[in-house]
Amino acid sequence: MLGLRVYRQQLLASNIANADTPGYKAVDIDFAEAAEMTMANQGKPLTMATSAPGHIAGSAEGAAPPFPLKYHVPFQASADGNTVEMDVERQKLAENSLMHQFSLDRVSGHFKHLMELYQSLK
Repeated sequence: MLGLRVYRQQLLASNIANADTPGYKAVDIDFAEAAEMTMANQGKPLTMATSAPGHIAGSAEGAAPPFPLKYHVPFQASADGNTVEMDVERQKLAENSLMHQFSLDRVSGHFKHLMELYQSLK
């Protein structure tokens, strides 16, 4: 889930960076849907396509799976076709950062308890 939060953070940061780019379409992922896809594909390596006979077949371990991107529909259309709304993107970025930190604290706490357990066994 931490990797999924980082991926979403990159998408949101890209939206903010392109706030002044004419025609840029803001994208995001549905986190619940992406988490469900992640859990369904857990343990299954991604296969790489080979387009020529000389290519080596393999798997892409650890590569970011392709989650369906959702395009943001703005409340008020801009004249240049850009759909980035800075207030909305900042809110999403803050929420995602908070949830990332929460997940990181949970993982950290879990490992801290395991370390305490292992040290008490000595």
